[in-house]
Amino acid sequence: MEGRLHPWAVTPKQAAGIQRELRVRLDLTWDERHVSTVAGIDVSVVRNLSRAAVVVLGFPDLRPRANATAEMKTVFPYVPGLLSFREGPVILAAWEKLDPKPDLVLFDGHGTAHPRGMGIAAHMGLWLDVPTIGVAKSRLCGVVMEPGSRRGAVADLLDEADPRRVLGAVVRTKDGTHPVFVSPGHRMDLVHAVGFVLRCVGSHRLPEPIRWAHHVAGGGSLPAAQPG
Repeated sequence: MEGRLHPWAVTPKQAAGIQRELRVRLDLTWDERHVSTVAGIDVSVVRNLSRAAVVVLGFPDLRPRANATAEMKTVFPYVPGLLSFREGPVILAAWEKLDPKPDLVLFDGHGTAHPRGMGIAAHMGLWLDVPTIGVAKSRLCGVVMEPGSRRGAVADLLDEADPRRVLGAVVRTKDGTHPVFVSPGHRMDLVHAVGFVLRCVGSHRLPEPIRWAHHVAGGGSLPAAQPG
């Protein structure tokens, strides 16, 4: 596994401590690199078996290009805020099968909009050293400011303890639907995170890379890959 940062066989208390230690190592800037591929990552857990899917799409055309999956016994308990310790090992196993690697990765989960600033997108982005964005369907922490009702409307997700601090963005990806919660993971800033997410949205609420990753993690398949 690339860039080993810590052991995975830890207790929830130890896991929270690791998150605090790793937080200071995040790079929350975007280096303006060229993006021609974007991946979505999701994990499905059924009967104590975790299945991770990494699905790569072309960018900006959003056509499926490649995918990799891995399965592993689920050993870490479900604890809110510690998702990366439950899903990280199987994600890394799927990632190792993927060649070439994508330029940008969207995770079904949070980035810095997390009680310790280290959601799964931030944690795995740091581990893999790639630009990552967290796109979550529900709030984990923060004060939600409601965006407008039209696609593309954005509002701040604010820190409860310090309302001047912005944790992420509440983004309306489709007219009249519930918003998603966007935050940078690693090698990413909030403005570009929101921009990339909106450019990855098709006709559904979730960005296409995450939608396809969810489909494949659940046992579905991709259409025939379309080159270039």
